[in-house]
Amino acid sequence: MAATAETGTVRVWDPLVRIGHWVLVAGFATAYLTEGEPQWLHSYAGYGVMAVVVLRLVWGVIGTRHARFADFVTGPRRVLDYLRGLVTGRAERHLGHSPAGGAMTVALLVALALTALSGMATLAVEEGEGLLAGVVTAQSLPAWAMEEKEDDDDYGEHGAGEAFEEIHEFATNATFVLIVLHIAGVVVASLAHRENLLRSMIDGRKRAP
Repeated sequence: MAATAETGTVRVWDPLVRIGHWVLVAGFATAYLTEGEPQWLHSYAGYGVMAVVVLRLVWGVIGTRHARFADFVTGPRRVLDYLRGLVTGRAERHLGHSPAGGAMTVALLVALALTALSGMATLAVEEGEGLLAGVVTAQSLPAWAMEEKEDDDDYGEHGAGEAFEEIHEFATNATFVLIVLHIAGVVVASLAHRENLLRSMIDGRKRAP
């Protein structure tokens, strides 16, 4: 990975990582802002998010160096040490994801997957539509969810739809909180390391070590 002589930068993020990142941004923003109206736009935005999450999980195993989970997934101690370093101004710069950035990447992928899957499950149970129609039913709910709804005389599909919808709403809100924290982390890290991390996710390049 040689640095470009004219700019003193190296390519870190491959096109799949960068394009996937912005598709996730657009997909989640579209689904979040539409709130199900129109339904087709909300649904297709969710499908796009789920497709990118699956692709990113695969790419995290077989992709380029800095795209692989092995390059940035660390234990909680290293994450805390890095965060402590940001506060004290002594955080080590990483060419790829920092330990905190890696942890956030994993958390966002999990949250986005849960959001998309619960939304697809809600659509399948309530409307009998979508990719999970016929696969996810009222009987798909875990025992604890069944017990919470056992006093509902109109449980069936209606109650199951409500349960999946509650999971979807929780996952959506959790994802939104993670996104806010992610943006804050990008700003703080950019200032700490004196480089534009947002731009690097556009052109794929960062300052050479």
